[in-house]
Amino acid sequence: MLKIGSIVWGVRDLVRATTFWTAALDYLPREAPDDDWAVLIPRAGSGVQLALKLVTSESARRHHLDLYAEDQRAEVARLMALGAVRVDWRSGPDADYVVLADPDGNRFCVIQKNADWFQN
Repeated sequence: MLKIGSIVWGVRDLVRATTFWTAALDYLPREAPDDDWAVLIPRAGSGVQLALKLVTSESARRHHLDLYAEDQRAEVARLMALGAVRVDWRSGPDADYVVLADPDGNRFCVIQKNADWFQN
């Protein structure tokens, strides 16, 4: 079963965006932010995460969903059978995500869920 784990928000200034969104949503960082990535979680403990990703181009795709899967391989196969297509994406060898596009071309990621991220 899939679950929306994060909405990924492309930002030009990660520090400023982190400050704004933590205050606006009463969220806090899940862990110490990287230079180009921060994941914010609800202070109250439940709800969708907001992942902030540094983008360097005005033409970059700014927003997408991260879908968390208990069984990534099975979910990717199921989504492709429903009409999703795999996007040719260069990712590192330790990548925990697969980039797909829906039938309308909107990209999203299917991520192998890490139980340490959240319990709900």
